Amino acid sequence: MAQAIAETVFDILYLSFALIAGLTMLIKGTSPLVKKAGLMAALLGAGDAFHLVPRAYSLMTTGLEAHAAALGVGKFITSITMTIFYLLLYYIWRDRYKIQGRKNLTLSMWILTALRIALCLLPQNQWLNYRQPLSYGILRNIPFAIMGIIIIVIFAQGARKNHDSVFRFMPLAVALSFGFYLPVVLFSGVAPMVGMLMIPKTLAYVWVVLMAWKLYKQPNTQR
Repeated sequence: MAQAIAETVFDILYLSFALIAGLTMLIKGTSPLVKKAGLMAALLGAGDAFHLVPRAYSLMTTGLEAHAAALGVGKFITSITMTIFYLLLYYIWRDRYKIQGRKNLTLSMWILTALRIALCLLPQNQWLNYRQPLSYGILRNIPFAIMGIIIIVIFAQGARKNHDSVFRFMPLAVALSFGFYLPVVLFSGVAPMVGMLMIPKTLAYVWVVLMAWKLYKQPNTQR
């Protein structure tokens, strides 16, 4: 019960932060860059809520397995929203560094987004089951991981070239999020304690939102 309470409190704080920060930037920001950052953060919080709220309820009541269907639907929705999250982050990169052209890169990101969502829609994922096939867990995360690698590379190049103090740690935050997430995909079925890595993964996303918030609060940023 102590774990359930601690995890629930953590989730409430995280979701509240992501949603409040995101909606604030979305509503009060006047530049397309800040509004995209707000939409990205709000989507992160809203999408994760579909998974974390049922999880918190399950932990506080009859356990995760008893609520497998609700958890699976939440996980499915989160998978879709996180994919869109990275697509939005790509467009934030374009706005931040005033990128022109790069049509092949843009097309690649859209293809990876569509492929990831299509793979998530396959019935073989068995979202409503408590134990889902590992093979499809790996398959649907391949395009997602490629998106992450692209984001890491382009932000590393953009931040270094433009001496960007706001997003200079974006590549590290994204790399950490995937570094903590992928072991969960691969091993949580046989070693449930690996699932605890979702906490530092979440903190990596908090870091991403904090960077966006810093952009919003910069005195010299046109909002």
